Amino acid sequence: MKLKYCRLEGESGHDAGRRLLKELYLEQTGQALPPIAVAPGGKPYLENSPWHFSISHTGRHAFCLLARENVAIDAEEADRQISPRLAEKILSPEERLRWESAPDPRQALLRLWVLKEAAAKLSGRGLRGYPNHTNFSPEDRRIQVIDGCLVAIFRESDCEQENRHAL
Repeated sequence: MKLKYCRLEGESGHDAGRRLLKELYLEQTGQALPPIAVAPGGKPYLENSPWHFSISHTGRHAFCLLARENVAIDAEEADRQISPRLAEKILSPEERLRWESAPDPRQALLRLWVLKEAAAKLSGRGLRGYPNHTNFSPEDRRIQVIDGCLVAIFRESDCEQENRHAL
């Protein structure tokens, strides 16, 4: 799995994400990026390629993952202001308890949000309604801080391993 990111300097997050994807694909395969198609659930994929990708952008950064397995990324600026009222809509009862007891509730809510977004991207279904049926922790190991952003990265193999342990 390869990650590339950049600060947005005069280009949109969408354009920067596509540029990063083209660069990563060329670096990893030596080939030009194949056409991007969209699966019925809305998840983009590379036509006729074994490679998977995910792109996320904030107001100031773009991030791209490229891997040989299904991956997903979501990012938020760590200083983003977020309404605590969002917690009522998106948090499961377990997550709400963790959020309420967090030393920094704003940061905890952002961390839960990037986890929910990344999980929705990995599933291929995207966010539908309020994602309040998950059981994430703000301390989840899949969150990294990169250049002032909270970045959640999900890999299919991680999720399969977690599901095996849950049985």
